[in-house]
Amino acid sequence: MSDPNTQTQCPLCAGEFALPQGAEIGELLDCGECGEELEVISVSPPKLKQAPEEEEDWGE
Repeated sequence: MSDPNTQTQCPLCAGEFALPQGAEIGELLDCGECGEELEVISVSPPKLKQAPEEEEDWGE
């Protein structure tokens, strides 16, 4: 049985998603259903958002 305190949905594909034990805010995780990279924005209750795309670092 899954822990309802760690269950949430992928914000992009609505697939079931369980935060791993010890997950932290700002951690990047991959959705197992759509493969999108997600950022943890809350652990209680668990919430995710699409991770920002990496931008080129031009040394500024």
